[in-house]
Amino acid sequence: MNWAFPTKIGVAGGGEGKAVVCRSKLKWVGLFGLVLSAFSLFTHFLLARYTDGFAVSEYKSSITIFSWRPIFENADLSTAQTPLYRRLWSPVRNLESVHPYANPRGNYVAPNSQTNGYVFVRIRGGFHEIRNSICDVVVIARLLNATLVIPEIQSTTSSKGISTEFKSFAYLYSEDQFIAALAQDIKIVKTLPKNLKGARRKKEIPSFKVAKSASPFFYLHHVLPVLNRHSVVELVVPDGGCLQAQLPPNLEENQRLRCRVAFHALIFRDEVQELATKILYRIRSSGRPYIAYDPGMTRDALAYHGCAELFQDVHTELIQHKRAWMIKRGIVKGNLSVDSAQQRLNGLCPLMPEEIGILLRAYGYSSDTIIYISGGEVFGGQKKLIPLHAMFENVLDRTSLTMPWELNKMYGREANLVDKSPKINNNLSPPTKEEKEPNAWKISGPRPRPLPPPPPRAKNPYNIEGWWGWVAESDNEPESTVVELRINAHKLLWEAIDYAVCVDADAFVPGFDRDGKGNSNFASLVMGHRLYRNAASRTFRIDRKETTRLLDEISEHFYQANRTWITSIRRSLRRNLVEGITKEMIKSKPMSFLSFPIHECSCSGGNGPPSVNASSNPLRNVLEAMDSCPSWMEGGGGMASPTGGDKVVKEEYDDDVDGEESDSPAAAAEEAVLLFRQGGESNDGGAEMGNKEETQMEDQEELEGGEKR
Repeated sequence: MNWAFPTKIGVAGGGEGKAVVCRSKLKWVGLFGLVLSAFSLFTHFLLARYTDGFAVSEYKSSITIFSWRPIFENADLSTAQTPLYRRLWSPVRNLESVHPYANPRGNYVAPNSQTNGYVFVRIRGGFHEIRNSICDVVVIARLLNATLVIPEIQSTTSSKGISTEFKSFAYLYSEDQFIAALAQDIKIVKTLPKNLKGARRKKEIPSFKVAKSASPFFYLHHVLPVLNRHSVVELVVPDGGCLQAQLPPNLEENQRLRCRVAFHALIFRDEVQELATKILYRIRSSGRPYIAYDPGMTRDALAYHGCAELFQDVHTELIQHKRAWMIKRGIVKGNLSVDSAQQRLNGLCPLMPEEIGILLRAYGYSSDTIIYISGGEVFGGQKKLIPLHAMFENVLDRTSLTMPWELNKMYGREANLVDKSPKINNNLSPPTKEEKEPNAWKISGPRPRPLPPPPPRAKNPYNIEGWWGWVAESDNEPESTVVELRINAHKLLWEAIDYAVCVDADAFVPGFDRDGKGNSNFASLVMGHRLYRNAASRTFRIDRKETTRLLDEISEHFYQANRTWITSIRRSLRRNLVEGITKEMIKSKPMSFLSFPIHECSCSGGNGPPSVNASSNPLRNVLEAMDSCPSWMEGGGGMASPTGGDKVVKEEYDDDVDGEESDSPAAAAEEAVLLFRQGGESNDGGAEMGNKEETQMEDQEELEGGEKR
């Protein structure tokens, strides 16, 4: 028999008890640490949410974690003065003497205190259409000697659930800045008088639905008499403008008024401007220049121009369905089936992001170049951007540079929206239920026998809302849900941020310059603003017809190209830095003055009249007729002296000569260049021309480009 010793049992039991107590203490300590951490995080979030002080704002910016982490293969910025760097980022020398000057000239009278009445305007459309329309209505108010009521933006008033802090015009722009900036041009009020408000609610105010190309004669001979009789008129602007783009010479001051509205009076409200400034700061904090790229690939534009076959499957059906809808409403004057390949060859379809990436790499931009994509979601999904991401490591957009709480602050306090009753197409008949007789199985005969067909399944409302439901079932576009209406209002704010980033970019590349009605689009407004603000800024006005032909030459080997092809691409892009402005003047200005605001809103100074090639006769005539800048602008430091300009030209010429003389035989003998290195290969210097010979070849071609004086 084995005896147990009590003393030993007691010792063992005491040790186990101490271990249990020790583990319990560790658990409490760990629990206390978790609670303390959670409380600390809660305090930080509370400060970030409800404190608007400068210090806290800076602190929030410093702790923000973004999805974009810059990747630079060459952190040395000492190459900023090399010929390659200047050709990629420096201003266009031919246009350095063009400066913004939209001030009135000659006898420009201030608005009368006694006007002919009130002009109330309702504007429909997207961001670029709203901006064009506002500029037009200001000019119309001056033509009619009328008091302008702050325009009503239908995209915000028709939306449900947006913040009540900002509505209509104030949802996008600053009303006070708008009124103050135009105080010497027209009289502006925020609302109609009370008696006229009641008349408007009763629809007793005369209304005009005006066309985009309405002439001054229409307003002076049709609208003004009605205004004099009723003291108020309402204008409905549905097509992104209500006054012809090109006005008679005697109304040139009104063209400058358009510039003052677009580039000085239309200032985004503080919340939008603040977020746009933060995004610009975050891009610039890397110390590198950046390219802004607007794809212009919207479903409306693709349908209008017949580019459906450039996509596949689902997206082709969506584009064709939209085109059929446009034809039914008279927006498109053509056939449903269009040869998309021929449209592309004619330059009437957008360049794909992959093609834009190839052009930029061939031009000389390295794989670590920062590219900001504007315009929100690209039609076709993110898969259309995969090739661009493969070519460039620092591709970013609005979402990769902001946090959700920053966007929510810009939106303001909004109510929670839930679509309790999903949309169901009324044209679809509800599924019929077959009533089964109790004795059906008994009288159906001996088994085996075929079973009766099952009753039709009720369609899920979500499937009906999606393209797979309404494309096949109805010829009409689905009506927007309440949530979609709110998103449409948010898109105005997103495009406002993109607009500010694109205008400030070191280089801008448009993928397309037409919208879903054949008019100038978002990219055209950006190019016009950049042309006004700094005409010499590097804006690539790509000749899509010529570029498509060049791209088709290497369609079988997209990512390998010979030296001749690369030289052709570079010459084309450099030439169109200036010659593209001529084409823009002929093509875009008749549709939108803001897409080409010179010469009316510019002056010539510093180095004298701008220099262009002999082939650009229309542009040369316009630039030579440009007024000289006033003397007070000479001392502002914004104009380069002729000596300094000649010095820069001479330096670049010397660099080109050196590069030509030092061109090695290896570079001349090399006929194939690997533009885009694979992921496993080394990339010396990070550029597609990662060798010395290709850089020298680029130097050699400089004097043959469009920037030659």
